[in-house]
Amino acid sequence: MALLNDALRKLVGMSTDPYIYKIEEGAIQRYADAIGDPNPLFNDIGYAKKSKAGRLLCPPGFFGWPVKKGPGPLTLAIELIKAGAPFRLLDGGVEYEFFEPVGAGDVLTMHNKIVDITEKESKSGSMLLTTIEATSLNQNGDVVAKARSTFINR
Repeated sequence: MALLNDALRKLVGMSTDPYIYKIEEGAIQRYADAIGDPNPLFNDIGYAKKSKAGRLLCPPGFFGWPVKKGPGPLTLAIELIKAGAPFRLLDGGVEYEFFEPVGAGDVLTMHNKIVDITEKESKSGSMLLTTIEATSLNQNGDVVAKARSTFINR
């Protein structure tokens, strides 16, 4: 096992510039329709306004559309390759953690950060597992969600 070098270790803690997402009612409805979710909190403006939330809410995993586009987690994954990680990059999945409801009218600020790089041995050889965490804050500065993406370099 010799994939994890000093240049890669130095990337832990590296983060991207923030980027901004705005959440609009129509976008929520189109997304809910696209994934086939009939929940009226995601589809019916009248119903949602009468609910405890008082507005349309986003289905889990939907955070609106970019107003100020910024570098995503793949930008950090490219930095791994520049630092000597194997070129073959695989998607190891995304895990979400939700803290506050997200809905129409919210403006989210997001940034990505490399939080961990480990080396693992498998039957087919060594690989690097990198965890990149995307933190989303609403317009009040509250953390509303974290998404942890795992990238596998082989």
